[in-house]
Amino acid sequence: MDRFFHSVTLDKEKCVGCTNCIKRCPTEAIRVRDGKAQIISERCIDCGECIRVCPHHAKKTRFDHMERLKEFAYTIALPAPTLYGQFNNLDDIDFVLTGLKAMGFDEVFEVSRAAELVSEATRRLMSDDSLPRPVISSACPAVVRLIRVRFPDLCPHVLPLRSPMETAAGFAKTEAVKKTGLPMEKIGCFFITPCPAKVTDIKQPIGVEKSMVDGAIAISEIFPTLSSKMDKLTQIEPISESGIIGVSWASSGGEAAALLNDKYLAADGIENVIRVLEELEDERIRELDFIELNACSGGCVGGVLCVENAYVAKARLQRLRKYLPVSKNHLKEEIPKGMNWQESLEFAPVLTLSDDLDEAMQMMMDIDEICKKFPSLDCGACGAPSCHALAEDVVKGLAKESDCVFVLREEIQQMADIFQNISGKGKTH
Repeated sequence: MDRFFHSVTLDKEKCVGCTNCIKRCPTEAIRVRDGKAQIISERCIDCGECIRVCPHHAKKTRFDHMERLKEFAYTIALPAPTLYGQFNNLDDIDFVLTGLKAMGFDEVFEVSRAAELVSEATRRLMSDDSLPRPVISSACPAVVRLIRVRFPDLCPHVLPLRSPMETAAGFAKTEAVKKTGLPMEKIGCFFITPCPAKVTDIKQPIGVEKSMVDGAIAISEIFPTLSSKMDKLTQIEPISESGIIGVSWASSGGEAAALLNDKYLAADGIENVIRVLEELEDERIRELDFIELNACSGGCVGGVLCVENAYVAKARLQRLRKYLPVSKNHLKEEIPKGMNWQESLEFAPVLTLSDDLDEAMQMMMDIDEICKKFPSLDCGACGAPSCHALAEDVVKGLAKESDCVFVLREEIQQMADIFQNISGKGKTH
């Protein structure tokens, strides 16, 4: 496996070098060079913003397909609660869950069930004051990766619990082993995902050595077939074991509200997330106990692999919750060890200029000097997201000062003036 696995990929044939993507990338992981976008692998957090804004569909997501079910003797679907918001007039989650079984899955385990357990585990951890405040949710893998590369001081604040997806897979496989007698490796768990970040989190998880999930299938991939299967159902199985708390995780604020604590903040959309993290880093936010952050606008319902508008999906989920109990899943005794991270979150210095402090300081001074030559317009015409990013690329030897059209124009004007002066002197003789 590559050092950095990424679910977000680039189709260079479709890319026209329009620079839309470089402006929205939260870690400045994209450059346009030689008329094509290039993704800097170590900087990318697979948030999917470039997919969202690319008008030419040059960015796309890698995910698994239904054919992978053949690799396992017993398969389990792990539907994200976001999936339920994709269907109009849905008043019973069991329609969706039975439809998934009709598609070929042997069993279904709702991620919203695990979300209720994660919520209870979070309440217990926060009640004993063992976590530094404010606690930052670890549910969105794009946010966790963003913190890991851009906000090192906030790493200790990230909740050290596995996501509902991972927790669901762990419980689902344990139940399946007891039910079937099959070894764990013969049982395949597939997450029905709304976003590319979850695909990456399965291939290269943070906090655990190996993911319990075997693959991720996009909501947009299965939606047409699932809709067709649901229309043909003649009998609905009573499968659902989720309540309002679990289903509410699909949209922004759902996780935080489940903590039954009013000292929380919920922010969604990568730009808003960065703004909150910057204020946290500057210690301008002190009075909160919990912070829920979602890279996608609206929460997971805004994932780029969904088929429905985020706010329409959120409204549908609000109607669906009327038919649900508050919660149906509870921890029996202590928090199971399988729900905790195996290792703490550590800073990944991919944005640092150099490992040598003296060299890094010199590079910073060189960047500042080069920046003075640029117009500070951050126009993106050079292929970098900002004048500062171009200066950094120049110092690293990845670009030239003349990549800036304003600098290039000045150089051309100087050459023209020199040529004109030479020509003028020649005529006088």
